[in-house]
Amino acid sequence: MKKIVSITLCAALLAFSGCSQNTSSDALSSDISSAVSESQSTSSDALSSDISSAASESQSTASQEESSGLSQSGNGGFKVEGTKLLDANDKEFIMRGINHAHTWYLDEDTTAIKAIAETGSNTVRIVCSDGEQWTKDTEDMLETVIDLCIDNEMIAVVEVHDATGKDDKSALDKATDYWIEMKNALIGKEQYVILNIANEWTGGWNGELWRDGYVDAIPKLREAGIKNTILVDAAGWAQYAKSIGDYGKEVFDSDPDKNTMFAVHMYGTAGKNSSVIEKNLKYATDNGLCVIVGEFGYTHTDGDVDEAYIMKYCQDNGIGYLGWSWKGNSGGVEYLDIANSWDGSVLSADWGENLVNGENGIKQTSVKCSVFTKE
Repeated sequence: MKKIVSITLCAALLAFSGCSQNTSSDALSSDISSAVSESQSTSSDALSSDISSAASESQSTASQEESSGLSQSGNGGFKVEGTKLLDANDKEFIMRGINHAHTWYLDEDTTAIKAIAETGSNTVRIVCSDGEQWTKDTEDMLETVIDLCIDNEMIAVVEVHDATGKDDKSALDKATDYWIEMKNALIGKEQYVILNIANEWTGGWNGELWRDGYVDAIPKLREAGIKNTILVDAAGWAQYAKSIGDYGKEVFDSDPDKNTMFAVHMYGTAGKNSSVIEKNLKYATDNGLCVIVGEFGYTHTDGDVDEAYIMKYCQDNGIGYLGWSWKGNSGGVEYLDIANSWDGSVLSADWGENLVNGENGIKQTSVKCSVFTKE
């Protein structure tokens, strides 16, 4: 949306040598017996000490992993398996949530994120800036908003909005470089944070440009040590879902971790009716790729949206969805506000009530991520 996140135990070898060739047989026998006895005792003590030390080290490592939230699932966080997204406990996670315009309304973060959590949302997508168009989000700012999401038991999807609709690769490069600069806000939080590199990069319906851009960007992020699940918006303001069908597999294969998923944004073009909605999501799932509806509304400048069918199809097929957006829309698209106030005390009648409280809506279908439960 444009505006108008072995133990190796090694055991020591003990060697002993040497009795003089001039020593008597009895003395030699006695010395050997004594040496063997001492060797066995020393070896036993050393082995016992090594085992004790190794066990202590193993317990310490396990304790550190537990306290840091790391699981045994490779990156310690989310991972993509076929068309499914699995959380750090290897449980399927289906996003149900809302977009929040963080970078434009910093002072409203605490109020908005708490209110979004109260809708039952399990995910919040956070609008961020790399400084190209708006004030740059610093590492501290990112950590603060991510921690707000975690404190409210929601998964954070962070994205750079400055690249929206731009067809030049430099915009994607800048977003990629930004995340590498901010990597410390992501590393160690792989079970809580999904990285949506750039919002709606490429406005044109150019699948090859889209492919080439992400095939270059994704390995750079991995080389920098970023292990979070990556989310890639489709081409054409994220409404050209065919780009995923044509080139999504190549983008996925460019990820050394094979931990990339995709998003389609559904407004009057990609979400106008049931057949179009189904076709656009099947571009991903028919190719064995994981997809969500990263944004949608009930109408937009390009036409009406069948939001009820989007929610139904997603619910029937285990696909995530995130509504655009909590509050703060301007430039004639204020109708996309889900809430009439930042605290969510009143939801918009045409959009917010249906998204949150309607059939197949957030309250009816959202399941909290298992990293926040005792399951």
